[in-house]
Amino acid sequence: MRQLLNGLVVVEASRDVAVRYCGRLFTQLGAAVVRAAGGDDTRIGYAGPAGEAYGRWLDEGKVSAQPAGAVDLVLAGLDSAGVAAGEALADRHAATLLMIRWFHPDGPYAAWRGADEVIQALTGLTYGVGTPAGPPVTAQGHGPQITAGVVAFNAAMGALFAQPRPRRIEVNVMEAYMCLYETAAVSSLVEGGVQMRLGVNRMAPVYPGASYRAADGWVGVTAVTPSQWRAFTALIARPDLAADPRFATSLERVLFADEIDAAIIPAMQARTADEWVALGIAARVPITAMPDLASLPDVPHWKARGAFAALDDDGLVGPTLPWRSDFTGRPLDPLAVGETMTPLKGLKVVDFTMGWAGPLATRNLADLGADVVKIESALHQDWWRGWETDQSGDPPPQETKFSFISVNRNKRGIVLELDTDEGLAHARALVAHADILVENFGDGVLEKLGLGIAARRTINPELLVLTMPAFGAGGPLSGVRAYGSTVEQASGLPHANGQADWPPSLQHVAFGDPLCGHFGAAGLLAALWGRKTHGGGEIDMAQVACLFQYSADALIAQQVTEGPLARTGSRRPRGAPVCVVPTAEEGDWLAVAAVVEGAWFGLIRLLGREDWRDDPELATIAGRNARAEDIEAVIAAWAKDQDAGEAAWAMQRHGVPAAPVLRVDQLSYEPQLADTGFWPEIERRYVGRHIIPATPFLYDGNRLEIRNPAPTLGEHTAEVLAELGR
Repeated sequence: MRQLLNGLVVVEASRDVAVRYCGRLFTQLGAAVVRAAGGDDTRIGYAGPAGEAYGRWLDEGKVSAQPAGAVDLVLAGLDSAGVAAGEALADRHAATLLMIRWFHPDGPYAAWRGADEVIQALTGLTYGVGTPAGPPVTAQGHGPQITAGVVAFNAAMGALFAQPRPRRIEVNVMEAYMCLYETAAVSSLVEGGVQMRLGVNRMAPVYPGASYRAADGWVGVTAVTPSQWRAFTALIARPDLAADPRFATSLERVLFADEIDAAIIPAMQARTADEWVALGIAARVPITAMPDLASLPDVPHWKARGAFAALDDDGLVGPTLPWRSDFTGRPLDPLAVGETMTPLKGLKVVDFTMGWAGPLATRNLADLGADVVKIESALHQDWWRGWETDQSGDPPPQETKFSFISVNRNKRGIVLELDTDEGLAHARALVAHADILVENFGDGVLEKLGLGIAARRTINPELLVLTMPAFGAGGPLSGVRAYGSTVEQASGLPHANGQADWPPSLQHVAFGDPLCGHFGAAGLLAALWGRKTHGGGEIDMAQVACLFQYSADALIAQQVTEGPLARTGSRRPRGAPVCVVPTAEEGDWLAVAAVVEGAWFGLIRLLGREDWRDDPELATIAGRNARAEDIEAVIAAWAKDQDAGEAAWAMQRHGVPAAPVLRVDQLSYEPQLADTGFWPEIERRYVGRHIIPATPFLYDGNRLEIRNPAPTLGEHTAEVLAELGR
């Protein structure tokens, strides 16, 4: 994958993580990336040498020399100065400008000071993490900015196929990070319900989906379907739990988590992590080891995949890109250039994915204009149509699931039974006429169905294929069953998040799914660009390795830290104070993140604490963290009689990044999203008119069109087969 973008020239005009990570993707995939912005790295990653090393990882392979010839892209953001610098460079080089901002410039938050913690609060992530009494806890790291970086990469790669190319591509961090809860927001609006904070690692609608101590470490367990729950209770010798009607569905099990954990916890401690993983593979139950940050790079599976590589001569390592590839090396004609708003028009994609990660990867291509044909079986439908749903009813329940509807728009859908000769023959015909095939089955499933690598290469030697199992293809962990929670459990991130006395802590019910969907699209878009020299081939993406991009700062910090990396809840070594405090309305919270230049002094002015300005101990981040409890008490006293939104505006007027902590069910009404066109409406059979998330980027000020709603089951079968002459 390293030379796919050879010949592209990119200029990077920012020191923010989002822009630098987008630039890292370009340079690691072969583009020439020129850094046009200097500055220190004191407010990224962890404090001191760890932050500097994280900066080196972000900038690996980039150069500082001025570009000698034509420039394709200028990357700029996140503040007004970065945008202005990017605009000047884009004009000078007659290049397309890719701008990343914190917020859409037409919304009420356009002038707000952003921070990763602010974005987490505004997109629903923070509210669900922590104990029921609170406070909610923000996740460590730069997750929102990393996500914006890969979304921006995808938007830019799509634009490169267009004629004419857009002159201006706009991405904002808030909308990019909405991928985590956009489907839940639509479901909450239409179906009702209020997000609740149920406890550490207790996230509806899945239970168990938590961390448990084994005899020699931690393991993550996720049991979603009835068969997985029955198999797991058999593994812990408690089949009575499966027989109890109170625990029949995963959502009901969340409500009885204390009682269930009382049975699970002692049983899990009886075996080692490796023993549990082996049992999980045999029983088809998602169980994964949860290596800590120190041991993660030495896990044999990841060493064999080359998931980590030396960062410098000091012995530090950082994560590599999450893809492995094998291209034919036979050059193909470049992809035919599409129109500005549909740059992938004419591209044919066969979509064997289901759930969230795979369908979001192909939705990215469909939004860019590709003809994506989604294949389902009448007996084995996409499980996001409802894994515990009685399929009888009017309207059919499988046609009313807004999680499915949200990630499958702009596609056509057909039904094929691949275990029949006729169904397999139809599938082979589709593959023969396709440019891309995408699948996220378990490792080896397509092989068993007669569509393995050898068969695909015979049918269509020019085909580009993305396989995206959780642990990648091949290796000792390739047989692990997985969901998005499993991916997060295995990534190292839970050992960086939460309070010190909590078990390794998840931040989302399926954190890996939407993020890996964007990475899947990124790998395909890069391969499409490179096929004129590399030809067709196979891309093997390990979803867990995608999340290594998110744990990179913590993993690097662990290597320069004695003992385990401290888990500090919402507090940060790169800025202080960072906290979540209650406001006047019960259950409402305010997130404060003084992680940018000048925020501390703005807080002093707002709170009227001029004595803090003259206190030498509070002049440093370390000093403020040492007295965090006292500082946070003053902030809480100031906020306790205020509305959370009004308190956030007051903070922002004083230059302090802050935001109300929103619930998922509030997101469809959120002014910044509502006022900027993030929730367009569309009509679909069975559900009528409903909102749907827009593409999180704009070309020359315009969002891409939502051309058609998600297909009903088998809606386009006759149409697609007729096109094939079958």
